Amino acid sequence: MSAQPQDFTSEGSLPEKNLRAIRRALVVPQDRDGFDAGLDVVLAEVRASLDLGRLSEFVHTWWLIACDSVKDPQGRRDVYERAVRVQELADAGEPVPRGGKTWRQLLAERGVER
Repeated sequence: MSAQPQDFTSEGSLPEKNLRAIRRALVVPQDRDGFDAGLDVVLAEVRASLDLGRLSEFVHTWWLIACDSVKDPQGRRDVYERAVRVQELADAGEPVPRGGKTWRQLLAERGVER
């Protein structure tokens, strides 16, 4: 896809809930790569099933991620840095730290309501 990340600098400016706006709001390359790969998969599923429900779910999930990206771009970068560290621990056979919060709690703290 050719859409580039967009600067959503004004307070309260969240992306629209459509594929193009969502992708533009993703500031972390790993998010954009995940979005592109996931979109390919979900479009293949939709073509096979002719059921748009899966696409709607995909759009909603990635919209939440895009909102988080807009509100806290450094937080999104930190997520991937922590994931690398956790993977390194797992690869070395070390204990992996566990968080004490659910995804809903984390999203609510960031102001993203489901």
